[in-house]
Amino acid sequence: METTKTHVVHGGTLRYLKHDSATTGTPMTLSVFVPAGEGPFPVLIWLSGLTCTEDNFTTKAGAYKAAAEHGVIIVAPDTSPRGEGVADDPAYDLGQGAGFYVDATQAPWAPHFRMESYVTDELIALIDAEFPTTKTRSIFGHSMGGHGALTLALRHPDLFQSVSAFAPISSPTRCAWGEKAFSAYLGEDRAEWARHDAALLIENGAAHGVFDDILVDQGDADPFLAEQLKPELLVAAAKAAGQRLTLRMQPGYDHSYFFMASFVDDHVAFHATRLKA
Repeated sequence: METTKTHVVHGGTLRYLKHDSATTGTPMTLSVFVPAGEGPFPVLIWLSGLTCTEDNFTTKAGAYKAAAEHGVIIVAPDTSPRGEGVADDPAYDLGQGAGFYVDATQAPWAPHFRMESYVTDELIALIDAEFPTTKTRSIFGHSMGGHGALTLALRHPDLFQSVSAFAPISSPTRCAWGEKAFSAYLGEDRAEWARHDAALLIENGAAHGVFDDILVDQGDADPFLAEQLKPELLVAAAKAAGQRLTLRMQPGYDHSYFFMASFVDDHVAFHATRLKA
């Protein structure tokens, strides 16, 4: 990996990195924070939401003080492949910046939009090879990235010790963002869509016996709450499956990084406890 920028923050080292991805067939960018010391350290992967790059979380979330205190590496990849020759759409909720953390099967997206495999195969292997990790990791994210964190953890439970989310797209098969993206990337087979729907995966027992708790924070002033996010579907699914899920409705908070910055320390601590158990 090529280091493009380096900063010292809270005693640790933050690197912006770039590499040629064999999975997406494009250059991919990410940031990696490593605490002070020799390690090894557990890893916490962050997945960002629609329109974001690796830079949004890196500069706005304020997560590195807690990561330094708990001795956790934080990895924040870009949200999609990008560049010349990569399919795109004029809308903000499809194409570059909107990978939805699935492996596309439909044209013109299939050649490059393989974000599930990128995160679960290539990125994890790359981080373990290049940094002093314990080879244990957890995952969290926001909005589209909250959907990604939940579904990747539920679909690959052997890879992650814990999972949490901020304002996730809880059931993309039942909201406009998800229906649009899944139609484009996965085609019209709704059975395939269901394999990437966190609420449906939980309802079908994907988390049972794997995660002792799933932490979700949601602002009650989020403009996308009722139409796109629908956290009540996660709660109902968890209740039906006998899965513990902690939904914290935060009064007055919206969908912005001000919301995440207010509670990110709780999430880092939630994961650190489970990563070091």
